[in-house]
Amino acid sequence: ELKEIVFVIQSQSNSFHSKRAEDLKRDILKQAADLGKELPTVLLIHQMDGHEGAWTILPLMRDFSVTYGRNSSWIFFCEEDTRIQVVKLLETLGRFDGSKEWFLGKALHDEESTIIHHYAFAENPTVFKFPDFAAGWALSLPLVNKLAKKLRSEPLKSDFTIDLKHEIALYIWQKGEGPHLTPVPELCTDDVNFSHCATTFSNFLPLCGEPVKKEDVFVAVKTCQKFHGDRIPVVKQTWEREAALIEYYSDYADISIPTIDLGIPNTDRGHCGKTFAILERFLNRSSPRTPWLVIVDDDTLISIFRLRKLLSCYDPNEPVFLGERYGYGLGTGGYSYITGGGGMVFSRIAVQKLLASKCRCYSMDAPDDMVLGMCFSGLGIPITHSPLFHQARPMDYPKGYLSHQIPVSFHKHWNIDPVKVYFTWLAPNAEESLKGKKVGYNREDL
Repeated sequence: ELKEIVFVIQSQSNSFHSKRAEDLKRDILKQAADLGKELPTVLLIHQMDGHEGAWTILPLMRDFSVTYGRNSSWIFFCEEDTRIQVVKLLETLGRFDGSKEWFLGKALHDEESTIIHHYAFAENPTVFKFPDFAAGWALSLPLVNKLAKKLRSEPLKSDFTIDLKHEIALYIWQKGEGPHLTPVPELCTDDVNFSHCATTFSNFLPLCGEPVKKEDVFVAVKTCQKFHGDRIPVVKQTWEREAALIEYYSDYADISIPTIDLGIPNTDRGHCGKTFAILERFLNRSSPRTPWLVIVDDDTLISIFRLRKLLSCYDPNEPVFLGERYGYGLGTGGYSYITGGGGMVFSRIAVQKLLASKCRCYSMDAPDDMVLGMCFSGLGIPITHSPLFHQARPMDYPKGYLSHQIPVSFHKHWNIDPVKVYFTWLAPNAEESLKGKKVGYNREDL
C-alpha cells in the first residue's frame, strides 16, 4: 500500500532548495490523491529536527524506527530534483518482500580506487556498489530497525563525512554482515526509457532566469610563490577569461601575474589566516555592489560561466555559503562545511555576518574551510550543498554519477593534464579554441 511508504526528500533550508523540495512533496501527494489512495507520509529532511547532521541520514534511523517501525514497509529517499512515478514505484517495491532486509537503488561503483573513498576496495573497486541518490533509494523497515538498534549500542564514529552515498552503503554492508545494495533498473537518472522507470532525474544545471552578470562575481585565487610558475599559467590558459573581477592572493607580489601579497606567510597546512584576509579585503576593498565572492585554490578548475547560471537561483540578500558539503563529527554534534578545493561561494551578506561575529582562526594554519563551517554553524547559517562542485578530479567519481551533471568545478592537477580536463569538462563550449586551434576531447579518454 502507498501509505506504507515513507518518502524522505533530502532537502535543504536555503529558500531555492526548500521550494523545490516542497514542489516535489506536493507532486507526490497529488499523484497519491489522483490514485484515490490513502496519502503517504512525505518528510523534508531539513525540517525534521535541529540536528546539524540530519543530512547524513544515519542519525535519523532511530527516529524512523520508533515512528514508522510498525506501520510502514519502506523508507524511500530521494533528492529534490528526483521525479517519481508513484504507480511505477509502488509496483517496483511490490516485487520485494518488505519483511526482509533490503537496500535498493541505482548502483554506482568506482572505476579505480579513489581518495574520496579512502582507497576502499583497492584490489577491485568495481565490486562495491553504492546508490546514486538522484535516482532515489530505499530501505525496508526491518533493515531500518536493525540499523537503529546498532546505533543505540554503537554510536556513530565522530569522523569526516565526505561522500555520503558511499559511506551509508559501507555502514549498511557492515564488512559483509549486512546487505549489499540491490540494483533496481526502474530507479533511473535518465529519461530516455521513461516507460520502465519509476524515477528519473533531469536537473543537469539549474537556471532561474538570466545568469548573474560577470561583474557580480568577484573571484579570489589563493596561491603562493612556489606555485606561480606551474599552476597560475593553467588558470590563465583556461578559465581566467571567464572572470570579469579576479585577483590572485599570494605571499609574494609578482607583477607579471599580478599577485597581491596579503602580508601573511604561506603555510604548509590550512590557510585560515589567508582566507580571512581575503574575506576582509572583499568587504572593504571591492565594490559594495558586487554580491558574490568565490574563493578557489590555484589548482581549482572552475567554470565561471556555469557558476553564473547556478547563482541565478540564489538570493544574494540571503546569507549563502555554497559549494560541496562535507561534515565533521556529525554523529556527535559537529558541523558541516564547504570543502575548499571545489570552490567556496559566499553572498556578500554572509561575509558581513561572519566578519561581524567574533569567530576567527584559532591558528593561522588552521584548515580554512573547516573553520568557516564551524563559524557559520555557530551563527545558525546553513551550508548550501551543490553536487556540481568537486573536491577531486573527474576520474575520482563514478562515470554514472557525472553523466547526469553539468559540473561547475574540479580540483587538483595530480596525474592529469589540467588544461585538457578543463576543455573536456568545464569549457563553455567543449570545442573552445585553444591558441587558435579547435580542440574537442572525449571524456572517455580521461
